[in-house]
This record gives sequence, structure tokens and C-alpha cells, in this order.
Amino acid sequence: MSDQPPLLAFRGVNTYYGQIHILRDVALEVRAGELVCLLGGNASGKSTMLKTALGIVSPRSGTVEFDGEDVTGQTTSYRIARGMAIVPENRRLFAPMTVLENLQMGAYLRQDDYSEDLESVYELFPLLADRKSQLAGTLSGGEQQMVAMGRALMAKPKLLLMDEPSMGLAPILVEQSFEIIQRVHQAGVSILVVEQNANMALSIADYGYVLATGRIVLSDDAAALAEHEELKKAYLGR
Repeated sequence: MSDQPPLLAFRGVNTYYGQIHILRDVALEVRAGELVCLLGGNASGKSTMLKTALGIVSPRSGTVEFDGEDVTGQTTSYRIARGMAIVPENRRLFAPMTVLENLQMGAYLRQDDYSEDLESVYELFPLLADRKSQLAGTLSGGEQQMVAMGRALMAKPKLLLMDEPSMGLAPILVEQSFEIIQRVHQAGVSILVVEQNANMALSIADYGYVLATGRIVLSDDAAALAEHEELKKAYLGR
């Protein structure tokens, strides 16, 4: 990892739901321009990581830093205004609204003219320009993923958080989905992707972390992690 300060940093984070200790002394960093993946099975704490990053849940101890600021006590809306955006699990589009209306929803916090950013989204996903008047609920899974990513990009985020992008997609659409993520990353967006599909995530990531029962048990460059014996057995089926 580079020497520049991290864009997002978890430092000794402990998160609880009531008396249940979910995240245990978690340390994680995402630097500007990086694509970092967080791997883990069901009930490993992956979703809680994203909720803690966004301020939906607060850690009992430790800090969350974003873009050089301690945001541990800040609200979700503050963090979004500072430059976080999320592509939620199962995309959660506004199905009865058009593609264009969904994209515009991503810019709802902005006070400036976002027409250039809309054009940039259309350049990234030409299909969306063709379908802008179509209802989002009538699109295929892969097309909906493009809308969900485009909507998040309309917020002009410094960091894009992605929750299980391959969830519920057919295998061919999973590949398509990760190609889309790669395209967005190559356009200069920093990304933290939470994913169970370790093979796909590590194939496009710069760096990876593995979470098990709320602890980071492995972390390394993505290429090195893909060759790690423990990970191969647990997640890669090799």
C-alpha cells in the first residue's frame, strides 16, 4: 500500500448490537484511488462494517476516519455530504421511476449543476442513455446494477461503498457486474467492495481483507491473498 494517508480508516473499532460483540478491534484502510475488497462469509460482520463506515451504527470504542477527519460521532448524512456513497445490496432502485429519475436521486444532496456528471455516467454506461425513460423495475439485473452504480456516482463520491454486488445475479451477470466495478475504478473512483465471491473480488482489487466472526484474520495485496492457502481452502474452493 502507498504512503499517502488513507481515505477511510478503521482504527481499533469495536461495534456491538446490544450485548453482542460484532466487530472486534478492526483495523482497515482504503487509500485514494484504491479498490479494496472485504471478504467474509455469512455473519462474519461484513454488513456491520459498512454500517459502521456510514455511521448507521456507532462503535463502542475505536475511531472511523474519513478524508483526514475523525467522523466517529458524525451522522450518516454528514458522511454522505463529505463524499461517501453506497451501492446497497440488491441494488434497491426506485422501481416505478425511470432510469433518469433514479440517477437524479443520487444528486439530491447537491446544490450545483450536475448535468456534466450525468453525461459522465452515460459515457460510462451508454446503455443507460438509451434507456433513460424506461422504468428501472423493468431492467435486467445487470442493467439495474449499472443504474445503482450510476446513481451513487451522481453524488460525486470520494469513496464508493459496495454491499455484495454479486448477490442474486446469474453467473454471467456476476462477471458483467465486476467489469462495471472495474470500469468505475479505472475512472478514478476509490472503492470498498464487501463481497462473498472471493475469486471475482480479488481478481479486480488492489488490496483485500478477510473478516471472520468480526475479526480481520488476513490482509494483503489482492494477488498475494488469492494464493493464500487458508483462503483457498475457505473461500476459493481450491
